[in-house]
Amino acid sequence: MSEKKERQIVIPTQEEVTGEKKRLEHKRRYRRVVFNTIYALVVVAAAASLIATLILPVLQVSGTSMEPTLKDDDIIILLKTGDFKTGDLCGFYWQNKMLLKRVIAGPKDIVEIDKDGNVKVNGKNIKEPYVDEKSLGECDIEFPFQVPEGKYFVMGDHRSVSIDSRSSMIGCIDKSQIVGKVLIRVWPFNRISTIH
Repeated sequence: MSEKKERQIVIPTQEEVTGEKKRLEHKRRYRRVVFNTIYALVVVAAAASLIATLILPVLQVSGTSMEPTLKDDDIIILLKTGDFKTGDLCGFYWQNKMLLKRVIAGPKDIVEIDKDGNVKVNGKNIKEPYVDEKSLGECDIEFPFQVPEGKYFVMGDHRSVSIDSRSSMIGCIDKSQIVGKVLIRVWPFNRISTIH
């Protein structure tokens, strides 16, 4: 004789149903918060990447050619612009490298540098408070030198070690090579400042 087993059906109490609903709602809210947080972080990262690429590139200084203004390992932000004047610090591409130098003269300007490192542009001595020690440096061009159309004559602030437009190896840079001008130093924190 086979016995039929009776199945017992357990009916949850109202409190158990309410507790389960709260648990499921909490789980849904938690997933929503995690998803929204991840989404916000992705959007912020994408926006920061676009800004850094298109408007405000971030660079780390390597070397001493811009001392005392910029030191090795400083982190700076460039502003992409097409407007450059004498004294502006700019970043430009040269042989797949990014170099930082100061604009000394623009297209068609006439540059003269004497053996002591004094710089004249269009017959006038330029004031260079950013240079600690003047020097002719590595120079193989003849003065007076006229800057070609569409190009800029650039020099580093550490004149004795900087290789720049005074050397035919780099020469004058084309406007299309320039990424932007230096806007601000953001690292190290104790030296955060705008750059002139």
